[in-house]
Amino acid sequence: MPTHAEQRILPYSHEQMFDLVADVERYPEFLPWCLACRIKRRESPTEFTADLIIGFKMVRERFTSRVALFHPARIDVMYQEGPFRYLNNHWIFEPTPTGGCQIDFYIDFEFKSKTLQKVMGSLFNEAVQRMVNAFEHRAARLYGEGMSATSSQMAKAPPSEQLS
Repeated sequence: MPTHAEQRILPYSHEQMFDLVADVERYPEFLPWCLACRIKRRESPTEFTADLIIGFKMVRERFTSRVALFHPARIDVMYQEGPFRYLNNHWIFEPTPTGGCQIDFYIDFEFKSKTLQKVMGSLFNEAVQRMVNAFEHRAARLYGEGMSATSSQMAKAPPSEQLS
């Protein structure tokens, strides 16, 4: 039942932001409450199934989603299995005239457990804000503070910082 929609304009290209969000296996490196993530199966170069383990205080849950990549414009996440009754999530990336991009982020979910829903529902807005901010900070770290990186600038990044 909690729903969150947010738009942000960032100084990074839509390709850069798409690649950052699509790189789910790196989420534990920077995303709050993300303890682990692994790609279980690649259905095609543009679609995969992933497990994500999230933890907050005494709560630790695993859920499975199918991720569809529409490079470089959109990422859709379709919930398959775990603690939710449903989870709908997408990211839309649109280039701006200045070389940056507008990001549209949407998430809507409901936990199966009423208790978990009550606990997490009260923290939902803060949690989503922290998640979206984490992606923005990760972009600044990878691509430079407040500037859109070209592919030659990305090539200068250490291999551990380059997106796959």
